Amino acid sequence: MAKPKEDPNYKVVAENRRARYDYAIEDDIECGIILEGSEVKSLRQNSSNIAESYAAVEDGELWLVNSYIAPYEQAKTFGHDEKRRRKLLVSRKELARLWNETQRKGMTLVPLVLYFNHRGMAKIKLGIAKGKKNHDKRASDAKRDWGRQKQRLLRHGE
Repeated sequence: MAKPKEDPNYKVVAENRRARYDYAIEDDIECGIILEGSEVKSLRQNSSNIAESYAAVEDGELWLVNSYIAPYEQAKTFGHDEKRRRKLLVSRKELARLWNETQRKGMTLVPLVLYFNHRGMAKIKLGIAKGKKNHDKRASDAKRDWGRQKQRLLRHGE
């Protein structure tokens, strides 16, 4: 069977790997993001960070807060603010669902991945998450370690 060709437009720009450790992700949603020209150019050079950011529903709009996109060197006059709030694009129905989810106790919107899709459009995947307690983190660590140990035992046949 022939392998499908790698899509040249699809590219992961930033990933929040800590999110799955700190939060129990219940659901995820893909959102569009409104960017300026220099931000898109900077993202194409892989210079961004979404680790400390979060999303919030304010005044009927969805915002990405505290995300970092490095300044684009060639855009001296028309640059952008690195930590500005960026508007996220979702349907009205999804926005209402997200607002209802965040009103529940302990639920938050955490960015998981910032990427360019197959059409070359910048997208962000948000996770609807609940914060983990320390004992939950220890339990997931133990489960992950046991899975690794089990694979080692199966590989070596001991």
